[in-house]
Amino acid sequence: MTTTADSQANTGRMPVLYLSHGAPPLADDLTWTKELASWSADLPRPESILMISAHWEQAPLALSSTTKVPLIYDFWGFPQRYYNVTYDAPAAPALAADVTQLLTAPGTPVHQDQSRGLDHGAYVPLVEMFPQADVPVLQLSMPTLDPQELFEIGRKIAPLRDQGTLIVGSGFTTHNLRWFNPGAGPDYRAPAASSEFDAWAAETMASADTDSLLDFLAKAPAAHEAHPRTEHFAPLFVALGAAYESGSLTNRSVIDGFWYGLSKRSWQFS
Repeated sequence: MTTTADSQANTGRMPVLYLSHGAPPLADDLTWTKELASWSADLPRPESILMISAHWEQAPLALSSTTKVPLIYDFWGFPQRYYNVTYDAPAAPALAADVTQLLTAPGTPVHQDQSRGLDHGAYVPLVEMFPQADVPVLQLSMPTLDPQELFEIGRKIAPLRDQGTLIVGSGFTTHNLRWFNPGAGPDYRAPAASSEFDAWAAETMASADTDSLLDFLAKAPAAHEAHPRTEHFAPLFVALGAAYESGSLTNRSVIDGFWYGLSKRSWQFS
């Protein structure tokens, strides 16, 4: 049987991921944590990881620290144990240099924020997927939420795949916190709008309909309900651009289902 890791090893090109990253309590969801661990076990080992998280919007383009700095606990009202989580992955100065070279252009500087650690959109899934924290990690900001502009950023960083970099867009396939209902349990029936958008996203991604994805606010059912603000779907467009530029939008839905009403669907581009 040929695994995904075998296939990628044959081409020498890393896959691209878009994952729904959850919140700090993801660590308590045994089903989801096992899904993430199983996913990473089927990946070729990356030389480095470039994270694009829904939780870092900054213009001009910015890169996180290339020295070890604390994580950013960008959430409130959770038990103290979630603020005690650490993730001491190596810094990635070589990757930062490569990203800077690929993205710097006239009128498009790339800023290095040496005070910026990984936010929860980056470290929460990484804790489950790469628990040894032994792969260098760098985070890239989103300078805009415009799908086409993010798609173009993805196209520009696509060459990193051939250098062993795993590009990860980290968001949430639906993200309306009015649906988040902890009292009902993580598996309660998802709202119809969340289910409708999830089904559309699965079908549209399976058909590699890039135009519809980039115009999702106009094309997808319940789009404005599923994403009252679009920052959690936006990292998908960076991943989509990187896959497109490499010549293949072949993808598979690796994780599906709902968590407190939100779609945790996640994809891998080969």
